[in-house]
This record gives sequence, structure tokens and C-alpha cells, in this order.
Amino acid sequence: MIHLRSISGAAIAAAGLFVLPLLTSVAHAQTARDQISIVGSSTVYPFATVVAERFGQTTEFKTPKIESTGSGGGMKLFCNGIGVGYPDITNASRRIKKSEFDNCQANGIEEIIEVLIGYDGIAIANSTSGDQLSITLGELFLALAKQVPNPDGSESLVANPYTSWSELNPDLPGADIEVLGPPPTSGTRDAFAELALEGGCKTVDWIAAMEKSDKATFKDICHTMREDGAYIEAGENDNLIVQKLEANPEALGIFGFSFLDQNSDIVQPSLIDDIEPSFESIADGLYPVSRPLYFYVKKAHIGVIPGIAEYLEEFTSEASWGEEGYLADKGMIPLDEDERYQAADDVAALKPMSIE
Repeated sequence: MIHLRSISGAAIAAAGLFVLPLLTSVAHAQTARDQISIVGSSTVYPFATVVAERFGQTTEFKTPKIESTGSGGGMKLFCNGIGVGYPDITNASRRIKKSEFDNCQANGIEEIIEVLIGYDGIAIANSTSGDQLSITLGELFLALAKQVPNPDGSESLVANPYTSWSELNPDLPGADIEVLGPPPTSGTRDAFAELALEGGCKTVDWIAAMEKSDKATFKDICHTMREDGAYIEAGENDNLIVQKLEANPEALGIFGFSFLDQNSDIVQPSLIDDIEPSFESIADGLYPVSRPLYFYVKKAHIGVIPGIAEYLEEFTSEASWGEEGYLADKGMIPLDEDERYQAADDVAALKPMSIE
């Protein structure tokens, strides 16, 4: 088995140049731009930044430029085209959607390298000056979905009538439901809808049955956030959410576990289905609101924009993403050893992804 850590960046670059004829628009990029351009997820941003800084300090290449645009915003920029005017890499806190992949293809980005880098949990947290909550996925769905089952018990939906947590469960606080979280362009928002809202939605048997009989309606019910002020879009800035939680200990915020871990003196996580998010519970798959993290690379840019191959080598080295690597110190949950080796092999081979 060959692993990326044993293959030089130059060899990867040479492989890329051998296998891929470069478009004219890209051929000028080497003289027009000598710095890697990265966009995408605010959750992956701090991990990518650490790698980029290490890369800039230890190689002859410039430190990559990284912009936090959100997963959706990054995909849009990434898929706009090939060439110096477009990003080389986009970070994502969810897998690329088929519609995004198809958009890339339509714009000439025929070969994309997908790199699964690790895992993260999505925390629902409040200020350490408030009481720690223990809530279920079902309660989260009832608190935040735009439409919920009719409280009269009939198999029908109504606009969400709940205004306080205690209306969902008398053991919960009587505080108003106020949850600050990311906008629709965020991968964290997408993952929260898929894992938390849909997970809670499936606890309602007659809605769960729709997944097979009427998937579009099922997704609309289970993924649509309420818009009456109980859920507040706070942008892509997790620091802003923390500031607002400090000001209101009864409010909850949604953000990645790594950010929670770095601010544990200010915010505390809620237990979800009796499980607290932790390095161990996420790595073991016990915490119900956890997700994979990715980045995507344009194969056509490798060997043309200086340093991309070497950046891949740094990111997928054991020193970076291994169990004792510096990304784990920053809160990223590593892939298991077999997953890391397979991912490294695929990256070393510059293997383009496919999607159903």
C-alpha cells in the first residue's frame, strides 16, 4: 500500500501534469497567480488555516489565501470555472451536492478530487452562566421546524405553535425558544437540518413513512426551519453567536464542536438524547449530531497553481490529520487509520470523485 506521506509533492504534481492536458485559461495561471486560493466552510476554515500557515512556514510556497464563505457560497465560487480567476480548493462541512457537482461539470470542471479530512459534531449550546440542557432530537424538531404535527394528535401539520421549551417538555425551562444559528448557505445549517431536524422528524411515525412514499414532502417538512423569530440567522460568524449567548444565558446557539471546544469557558453544550458532544462520543459515532468534513480540489489546477500538490501532502500527512496530529489538537476528530490510508492513497493517485 502506498501512502501520500511517502510520496513527494513534486511527484504528485508531475502525475497531474502527465495525466491532464491543461486548458489555455489555466496555463497562464502560473505567471498570473502564485498563491493557492481557498474558499468555503466556516467550520473547516480554522483547520485549513492552521495547515496553510504551517505550509507557508515550512515550504518555499506562499501561505494560501483562505476565505470563509460558507459551504454553499464556496461551492458556488469553486464551480464557476477553471482558471486563475476561480478558487483552487473549496472547504465543506458536508458532501458536495449532486446539483453542485453538475454545475461544476457544466462549467468545465470535469475532474474534482474529494478529500474527506475528519469529523465534527454540531453543538447546541448556551452560556456557562445558564443551566445545561438535556433535550431530544424530537424536541429539537418540535422547537425549530416550520411545520409540526398538530398537537391535537391528528395526522396533520400546523404552523409551529410552540413558544417556550416547557411547552415541549415540562422538565425543560420555561424560557422562550430562541436559537441562534447559521444561514442557509452554511454547511453547518445543512448538516443540522439533515441530522438533528430530520432525526427528530423521524420520531413521528406517519411523517417518517413519507420518506419512501413522498420524499419531496418529507424533506420539506423535516428540513425547513421556522421563520417566526424563534430561530435567528446569525451569519457565518460563530464568534458573534457566542457574544449573543453571553448576553442572554437563556438563548441557545448552533456551531461546530471544535468551536465549542475552543470556547468551553464561555459556552456549554446541551446533551442530545442524553449524550454530550465530546471528542470520544463523536469519534465513536455515539453523538447523534455529527458530520464529515471535506475539501475539494480542481485537478486541472494541480501543477499549474504553485504548491497545490504540496498542500495536499501537508494536509493529509500523519503530522497533520493523524490521531496525534496538530489538527486533532485544534478539535478535529480524525478519521480512523484505514480511512486515512485510503484517503491518502486516493489523493496520491489524484483520483477524481464520482457522485450518484
